[in-house]
Amino acid sequence: MNASNRPKSFALSPGDMTQKAGVILAGALEVFTTYGYTAASMDRIAAGAGVSKSTLYSYFHDKERLFVSLIQWLTQNTNQIIFGLRTDLDPETPPDQVLRQMANAVLAEFSANQSLLTLMRLMIGESERFPDLAKTFVRTVQKPLLDHLALYFASQPQFKSLDPAVSARIFAGSLVHYLIIQNILHGRDIVPLDPDRMIDGLIYTIMAAGQSSLEA
Repeated sequence: MNASNRPKSFALSPGDMTQKAGVILAGALEVFTTYGYTAASMDRIAAGAGVSKSTLYSYFHDKERLFVSLIQWLTQNTNQIIFGLRTDLDPETPPDQVLRQMANAVLAEFSANQSLLTLMRLMIGESERFPDLAKTFVRTVQKPLLDHLALYFASQPQFKSLDPAVSARIFAGSLVHYLIIQNILHGRDIVPLDPDRMIDGLIYTIMAAGQSSLEA
């Protein structure tokens, strides 16, 4: 795709729907979520956004470029939220308190913010069709969070014998797995697990591993 044909990028927050592009993206989000990429026709998207097809095509030349722009939009806003969560990692606060604050914030934000869950759902469902978008999501949203967590684990004496990158993956991965099972795959009634119990167990496991490494 050359520079002249690249889709427009939009730095809109989820609540900013005054611009026409934002209205279209909001409508497209609902249609893609409801029907999936294949069945989400431009007719359905125009109807969902409440705009004419000519207006839709004036902003986005085809469905693929519209989907790309939608993922870019969601990723930008998700990264802003993740950046805000990362500011809680105070090196002077006891690690169990820091990790608990972080875990509570992640589960609360993702559970309450439908756009974040929708982004995860779309990325999982369409990663094979749009591998570059999936890589952008990992690079923009997941990697900064994992890097920051790894730096935090490396800075704490309690975890000095643990691999900080692996510890970051275990911590973040456990939370993501919980969100996928509970919120995306509708597993609340099948494998119910209270979030506080999940967080308690996760923190206990990590702190115990750190303590064991100090005693070894």
